Amino acid sequence: MDIPYTVEERPDTGLNNAKLGIWLFLASEVMLFGGLFSAYIFLRIGAPEWPGTMAGQTFATSFEVLNVPIGTFNTFVLIASSVTMVMSWASLMMKDFKKYKLYMGLTILLALAFLVVKGFEYGGKFSAGMFPSESTFLAIYFTLTGLHGLHVIGGIVVNAYFWGPGAKMWETDPDRFTNRIEIAGLYWHFVDLVWIFLFPTIYLL
Repeated sequence: MDIPYTVEERPDTGLNNAKLGIWLFLASEVMLFGGLFSAYIFLRIGAPEWPGTMAGQTFATSFEVLNVPIGTFNTFVLIASSVTMVMSWASLMMKDFKKYKLYMGLTILLALAFLVVKGFEYGGKFSAGMFPSESTFLAIYFTLTGLHGLHVIGGIVVNAYFWGPGAKMWETDPDRFTNRIEIAGLYWHFVDLVWIFLFPTIYLL
């Protein structure tokens, strides 16, 4: 027996079950990151100097602590991954499964590249003696970027499943599979959007 509204829209909301579920989930994620951004604002307002002293040195701006070129590069990597995510869904809409595999594979590779670059950035901070316990600024930086990194990993797991074993659904129920990729894309665009807010807030302001 088929579960209703897995692909077709519900008459009461105008959304199918999967899309309704992901929007509710993303609403909770907005509240999570919204609370953390609010905490950042209050902590920064109350700080006598910003970003302050860490690892035995005093810094006047976040530019001196964080690597802006690396952050900028990672921003473009995530934006590119959003584009390839859209193209993977569009390929399914055009019934081109091979292109879907190509674009979804690129999305996963770009996400992995983001994590590798972020790992090198973290390593540089740790080798310089900069840990979350060093200052309020570093605590905020590692908390927000670390939580975002966990969301990137979650997106990689989901997308890798739909690129690999989950892709079998295309043979049995292509409409439902296309729907699932659209839902995964909504989550991935949210992850990218969070970084677009994080980058200027932490790195540039």
